[in-house]
Amino acid sequence: MQTEMWHKSSYSGGQGGACVEVAEGAQTLVRDTQNRHLGHLAFPAAEWDAFLAALRRDTL
Repeated sequence: MQTEMWHKSSYSGGQGGACVEVAEGAQTLVRDTQNRHLGHLAFPAAEWDAFLAALRRDTL
């Protein structure tokens, strides 16, 4: 089993508090830093890339 390398999302504010962490690979895993014990959401890497591209284009 591979160990995920979690990091704070660049989209999370720098003020602390509610942050999102991601682990990137074949799947992108996303979790809430305040509720890590609740698990994570998993997205195929291509879908995550499409989501970020839509955010950058402001088309969501």
